[in-house]
Amino acid sequence: MEREKALAVVEKAITKQRYQHTLGVMETAISLAERYGADVKKAELAAIFHDYAKFRPKDEMRKIIIEQNMPKDLLEYNTELWHAPVGAYLVEKEVGISDKEILDAIRYHTSGRENMTLLEKVIYLADYIEPGRSFPGVDEVRELAQKDLNEALVQSISNTIAFLMKKKQPIYPETFKTYNALVMKN
Repeated sequence: MEREKALAVVEKAITKQRYQHTLGVMETAISLAERYGADVKKAELAAIFHDYAKFRPKDEMRKIIIEQNMPKDLLEYNTELWHAPVGAYLVEKEVGISDKEILDAIRYHTSGRENMTLLEKVIYLADYIEPGRSFPGVDEVRELAQKDLNEALVQSISNTIAFLMKKKQPIYPETFKTYNALVMKN
């Protein structure tokens, strides 16, 4: 699917503000893919569609999680996690993208997972560091992303875990597994 067609599909599914975020993620993903040797076209598409389900009704997402036998523990954690696996499912069903690498990059862009692929890492990090993001620690991760993809991922996940802990929010176990897998490889 060509960029303009993909962007037109996504623009109808998300808010104007989220569309601007998506454009930033797309440009960042392309840059990271070029820097680290990931497939640029797949990075572009995964970035465009990463938030495709972000504004779907919670009831619809819950139903898809149950009906498609997605991990049931998702339902026990913050609903912010849901749009990633549901988005991967809907991108395949509604848009017709069936490339497993692209779908997995969408599926794991919020939680990460053990043994992430290069494309998954690129999309996860691009979502975190795109130019429109402004929060404590993001500039440090942007700098790390220019030098070492895995170090940038470790720092971004550390920041996320610390943020959630400070707010006394539960942390999805897959996020801890992602962190541990990355730290143990270094």
